[in-house]
Amino acid sequence: MALSAPVSPVGSCAVPRSWSLRVTLWFALKPASWPKIAVPALLGTAVGARAAGGLDPVAAIFAWAYTAFLLAGIVLLNDWADEDVDRLKRRMFPEAGAPKTIPDGILHRVTVFRLGTGAMLAAAGTCVWLSGLAGRPAPLLLGLLGIGLFAAYSLPPVRLNGRGGGELLEALGVGLSLPVFHALLQAPDLAARHLVVFAPYTLLSLASAVASGLADERSDRRGGKTTVATVFGNAAARRTTEVAWALGTVAYGVVPLLAGDLVGPVGAGAAAVASLVFGRRMLADSAAATREAWPALRAYKAHLHRAIWASGIVYALACWFA
Repeated sequence: MALSAPVSPVGSCAVPRSWSLRVTLWFALKPASWPKIAVPALLGTAVGARAAGGLDPVAAIFAWAYTAFLLAGIVLLNDWADEDVDRLKRRMFPEAGAPKTIPDGILHRVTVFRLGTGAMLAAAGTCVWLSGLAGRPAPLLLGLLGIGLFAAYSLPPVRLNGRGGGELLEALGVGLSLPVFHALLQAPDLAARHLVVFAPYTLLSLASAVASGLADERSDRRGGKTTVATVFGNAAARRTTEVAWALGTVAYGVVPLLAGDLVGPVGAGAAAVASLVFGRRMLADSAAATREAWPALRAYKAHLHRAIWASGIVYALACWFA
């Protein structure tokens, strides 16, 4: 099935008119971004399984179903909520970045909203099912908290990603709330002191959240959004990103001192090394990643994401097999 409406050319970001509905849906779901949610979910599952002494496969299946629905809802509704700013960026920089789902006519805004809302409702329904399966309210409350954090981040009336504080909210949602949700489904009696295990990934998620605004500094500022980049500028946002990354990397080494029963120094050290390997390349690209230097900005963020996701996977495996 072809797209019902032709796509206006936008320089190098033009979308082929021959794209099928299946391809447009795949594009709109942004598979390249999936590790941002999948890695912390894996970490939470690993921590919980380690604390419980084994994996509960049924709980894991439902938790991952929730995560898949949540991911789809976040991606789609964030595009719907940011339509005006995305259109502004396309007008300001027609050659910059990948095609935008709504401004470039890949999917209609109503379709995006309906699909995103349906995915969020499915995520909430999965939480209800999980709560009944576990016989306790915690899965429902934690799952709804994750949905609520996203709503506060992107959707009116709160919409913190445009009013300031969005980066911190994203770090808490991605780096703490989601992995804790998965961990508690595996280990309902997880000790509060074990939450320190998620500190490194929360700090790394903060680095990712701040870096995400670098490429949109001018368009976000003109569109009225308040982010670290729009308030303090490109250089300060890069410094904040790098400090958060460095603190997260160092935190890997501290965790075994506080929760050594869940992760040992060798595994945590391996995670830190993985972060350093890719993080060094991010630092090398930093000077070139100035405002609107699109290739350098893409390389900078790509190395940062590899540092976060590679270290997160190593860390999850270290917890699982500790």
